[in-house]
Amino acid sequence: QTCALPISGLQELWLWEDCFRESAIASAASALAWTEQLHVGVGLLPAPLRNVAVTAMEMATLHRLFPGRVKVGVGHGVQDWMGKVGAQVESPVRLLHEYVTALGALLRGEAVTTAGRYVNLDRVRLDWPPVTVPALLAGAAGPRSLRLSGQIADGTILTGGTSPDGVRQARRHIDEGRLTAGRSDSHSITVYVMAATGPDAVGRLEAEQHSLGLDMTAEVGVAGGAMAVAEAVQRWADAGADTVVLQPTADDPDPVDFVRFVASEVRPLVP
Repeated sequence: QTCALPISGLQELWLWEDCFRESAIASAASALAWTEQLHVGVGLLPAPLRNVAVTAMEMATLHRLFPGRVKVGVGHGVQDWMGKVGAQVESPVRLLHEYVTALGALLRGEAVTTAGRYVNLDRVRLDWPPVTVPALLAGAAGPRSLRLSGQIADGTILTGGTSPDGVRQARRHIDEGRLTAGRSDSHSITVYVMAATGPDAVGRLEAEQHSLGLDMTAEVGVAGGAMAVAEAVQRWADAGADTVVLQPTADDPDPVDFVRFVASEVRPLVP
């Protein structure tokens, strides 16, 4: 393995596609190519920014190149960012419904024709769909989008700033959607948890939470050493999260060292 990141012991590396930083697909492909066993998740791709056929092509390529090592989620994006590129839509929930439905059909190798409010395809079929159909993950926050995710997706990605109680509430909304759709299969929940360690960890975490306008009365992050972080991971897991992604603060003094800390010190303490 030639990856510069200290990944020994790390189960998964999760990325995201925040505007206007780096391509999540290109970054994921790089991390996968530089390693042999690392699993990589993308949480998430903003649907308004990407034609669904392009997303299907890129996902299919990753899954063919690195079978069983990729998870990709899609969401309706941050509305301010979507507005800056002329991609903001009137009904983000409607867009997500049309997008995830079409994306799933394309990844199953179907020929798709649909004339929706936002997604329009005319006899589109992937020449090289994934050998194994991947799970569809949707980013969701509000009750409507959470219920929709339960109806049409195989898993839900929750944003950083979601407390353990927020995970429990999200699960209730997701289950309502699953009940409406008559689904009885499993549905995973992935949640990003802001974390800080090292010098001034508490101050850096609080500053980031304030800058994002998060509810400071709720548990929306963790600061401290390996044991404190591992115990926090367990609280989110106990609340119903299947995957807990530890997200460093934007001003983390050494992101590579943060990855090393998670892989070598935190991960061994989590059952």
